[in-house]
Amino acid sequence: MPDNFDPTGSHPTAEPKALEAPRLRSWFSPPGTKRGGLFALQFVPLYLAGGGLLVYLLWMLAGALLPANAPKLWGQLLVEAIFAIGAIAPAFAISAIEVRPFADYGLPGDIAWQKPFSMGCLAGIVALSCLLLVLDWLGTLSFEGVALHGLRSLKFALFWGLFFLLVAFFEEFAFRGYLLLALSEAIGFWPAAVISSLAFGYTHRNNAGETWVGALGAAAIGLFFCFTLRRTGNLWFAVGLHASWDWAQSFLYGVPDSGTREPGHLFKAVLHGPAWLSGDPVGPEGSVLIFVLIALMWMAFNRLYPKPAYPPMRRS
Repeated sequence: MPDNFDPTGSHPTAEPKALEAPRLRSWFSPPGTKRGGLFALQFVPLYLAGGGLLVYLLWMLAGALLPANAPKLWGQLLVEAIFAIGAIAPAFAISAIEVRPFADYGLPGDIAWQKPFSMGCLAGIVALSCLLLVLDWLGTLSFEGVALHGLRSLKFALFWGLFFLLVAFFEEFAFRGYLLLALSEAIGFWPAAVISSLAFGYTHRNNAGETWVGALGAAAIGLFFCFTLRRTGNLWFAVGLHASWDWAQSFLYGVPDSGTREPGHLFKAVLHGPAWLSGDPVGPEGSVLIFVLIALMWMAFNRLYPKPAYPPMRRS
């Protein structure tokens, strides 16, 4: 007679293992426990520890596999890929534990690379171009010709496109993905957005040549990215804008990006004049005009997307 035979009926009883998953979920989220408040932050240590461990392991693996004579730029690309994986991958585990779609964290796969992303890419290039046109009109920016030609320009365009796409995925999800949602559920969206944006700006202080105006500008841009998340319900517009803005600075126009002028840029551009206006040596993000630009983008986006769509409703 089988061990799971039920003498009161004609069918075997359920295997005890079938109850393990619900018991595990009940342990993480006891019945009747409120989802908000500090309870919403319960998996943040797990997310941070998992991300840190994953970055460490991938870093060790990359160090063992990457040739010693590999070009420095390819090493930088690999580093950004590791950071992006470390920021995003642990959230898949958290979504399984929380029994909620990964899309709730801001990167729904069903609209990946579609209209929000392409609109963000266009907005980033147009916004930066407008800012540089104003700087040129004010006499604080000069173009000195073309630095790259032919196939070499195409290679660098593709390289920097991939590089800054990885940067955008890492920074957007690290600051406005799972952590922002958890903090929003604990203290509300706008307080969480301000904290996230200030942290985003503060991390830019470690960049070479960065100033307090540039760091504050980065914080303001971060808050605008939070606003786009609030109105669209996802991070795809922010990822596109972030990537194309950095790409246009570093490759297309060749101006400094957060204090760093990258090799392999298409045009030769020189910033001069008072630093508070030109942004030199930080780049356009270090100019006080960045705050005017962000305000204009905020008003335009408010008209395009008038209703909040984030945070998502928590599934019970």
